Amino acid sequence: MAAIRPQAGDALILVDVQYDFLPGGSLAVPRGDEVVPALNGHLAAFRGQGLPIIATRDWHPAGHCSFKAQGGPWPPHCVAGTDGARFAALLDLPCEAQIISKATAPDKEVYSGFEGTELDGLLRKSGVRRVFVGGLATDYCVLNTVRDALRLGYGVILLADAVRAVDATAGDGDRAIAEMRRLGAIVAE
Repeated sequence: MAAIRPQAGDALILVDVQYDFLPGGSLAVPRGDEVVPALNGHLAAFRGQGLPIIATRDWHPAGHCSFKAQGGPWPPHCVAGTDGARFAALLDLPCEAQIISKATAPDKEVYSGFEGTELDGLLRKSGVRRVFVGGLATDYCVLNTVRDALRLGYGVILLADAVRAVDATAGDGDRAIAEMRRLGAIVAE
């Protein structure tokens, strides 16, 4: 267990803990609200050590290519500046957390917090070598953020208590966790 405790060189990445992904949201992840208390525990641990905290968010323009009306697979969600794009109210996100907006171009779908953002540069500038990742959804944005973190050379701890899956096909979340483990992520149960 000592290997998965936060320490110098670590950062916490919270993926897309936004209203539209919570129960009642336009693209609700089943039981997505369950990640909030777990993430708050991890936030307290990272804050207590003064370690970097990053929160990614979908920040779509109206008419984003991922929306069904534009031929995409999803209902409109997380449109920049709307209530649905806000972080969950019960998420204890500190004011010093860095916010990374993704999927901001109308014609490009993005799932990873690294793609088209300054996340990698921010982590490197902070001397981060390992990231702890939790949030929504296991089988989309969490999976792709973890893939990119590993590809970029970071160690990754997946916070299994703090992720939930869309499970468009039954078992997608479990398959995503298995894939992250296969790629080299450590899954903290």
